[in-house]
Amino acid sequence: MIPMTPETPLKPTLGGASLDRRAPGRPRSARADEAIIEAVIALLDEGTPVEAVSIEAVAARAGVGKATIYRRWANKDALLIDAVNALKGPLPEVAGESVRDDLCTLLRPVGHGAMIRSSSVLPCLIPELRRNPAMHRVYQAIIEPRRELMREVLRRGIASGELRPDLDLEVVMAMLVGPMLAQSVLNWNPELDRATLPERLVAAVWPAIAV
Repeated sequence: MIPMTPETPLKPTLGGASLDRRAPGRPRSARADEAIIEAVIALLDEGTPVEAVSIEAVAARAGVGKATIYRRWANKDALLIDAVNALKGPLPEVAGESVRDDLCTLLRPVGHGAMIRSSSVLPCLIPELRRNPAMHRVYQAIIEPRRELMREVLRRGIASGELRPDLDLEVVMAMLVGPMLAQSVLNWNPELDRATLPERLVAAVWPAIAV
């Protein structure tokens, strides 16, 4: 597998076949693209199971014909992957001045912005990700740049002497991201304030990872 970095363009594959959009036979409409992606996200956001999300349902929701969708995406899996990618949004920008502040910045998208909406979308995707190993691999490729960005922040902290040199980066990331996902997807503790949770979580973990 080609190593993913924040700068690496994502070209997901499923079962060895590219999930890139088909080349159009006529000029494409960006508005139609956005309407189709939004239709997929809206259906999942409403709790529609992945298996019930059909090209027909997406076309009806987006106000386009099925042919318009098939000119852009080879199949439903390709469309779902693009929708998930769009929902994730761009990589967060870290200031690079404070490791602690940068970790908080990286955690905020997990519980805010588009990820608030994805808290209802992800539960619909989980059964498909468990059932379809190829789809799960593509999903992992989508989120890998975010993981690598957090690794870079942690490595920088180790190099600067802010963090312990013996840190297990993967475990630290799981300690930070896991609770955010549990709160976002499961609303594990309704009394927790999502706006302050990243800072509180980093503050709780910091004594275990800092020098």
